Amino acid sequence: METKIKNSPTTSSSPKPKKPHPPAHTYSAQEKAQAILAVWTERCKPAEVCREMKVNWITFNHWQQRAMEGMLQALESRVNLARGEVLSPRLQALLLKQQTIHTKKIVDRLEHIQLAKAPEDPAKTP
Repeated sequence: METKIKNSPTTSSSPKPKKPHPPAHTYSAQEKAQAILAVWTERCKPAEVCREMKVNWITFNHWQQRAMEGMLQALESRVNLARGEVLSPRLQALLLKQQTIHTKKIVDRLEHIQLAKAPEDPAKTP
């Protein structure tokens, strides 16, 4: 039986050239706000906005989250800001939730790396 060598003519045909992706359009804050408000006021569906702007749902959802955070912070009373309470309790809860999600992802990733790492033989360690 003949052993096939990687990248030899017998194992693969010529590789297909990759199509260059057009540069992603960067939208201004005003364009993003208009898109978000169109969804929030139910003038458009999120899928329609994503399709028109050629962005995926994850990107659009990040825009919505950032818009909500910015709105909550902007609407916080100036009295609380003067006393040093920069973030409202609602915004603090929102940010804490996001931190918890990110922390959990990091912990999960570290556990996965530790499990994948082969345990060393303690007898070989000096």
